[in-house]
This record gives sequence, C-alpha cells and structure tokens, in this order.
Amino acid sequence: MTTEAAGPGVADLLARLPVGHSEVRYRGRRWSVTRTVQQHGRVEKLWAEELGGRGVVSANLYRGATGDRFRPCEMPAAVVLDFLTGWSPTD
Repeated sequence: MTTEAAGPGVADLLARLPVGHSEVRYRGRRWSVTRTVQQHGRVEKLWAEELGGRGVVSANLYRGATGDRFRPCEMPAAVVLDFLTGWSPTD
C-alpha cells in the first residue's frame, strides 16, 4: 500500500458525503456508504459497499501540518476517485 499526497480536490470530494451512513447510487447500483471523521478532523475514513453486489471502496485521508495524505485501502487510487466523483444521491 502506498500513501500519496492528496490532490486539492480529495478533501472536497469526501466532504460531499455526509458524515455517518448513507445510501447512494453509483454506476446504476445502490451503495451503502459510511464516512467517519476522527481525531478532531485529522482523519477521515470512507467505506462503501455495493448493495446486492461485490463492490467495495475504502480509503483514508490523513490531514497533517505538512499536507493531506490520501491512502486507498488495497485498491488503486483511481477506483476511489472514480467513486467519489461518480456517486449521486438516491431517489
């Protein structure tokens, strides 16, 4: 697993999701999403599961004095970023 510097938009993309649990649509399917904020805002966690499917998206964002670090969990960053840019609220 690698940690990479977070681009300027990663924190904004995460912030589009409400803190706590929600359901969204992504690629025409329903997903269960949990976003948590810990350590006084220094750590944000994303966990998403495709409902009725096998898809999973997981990542952490660490905020530090030297900048944000984005760490996808056992998947390419592109997968997480595609999810964060492609989800929409459920009807």
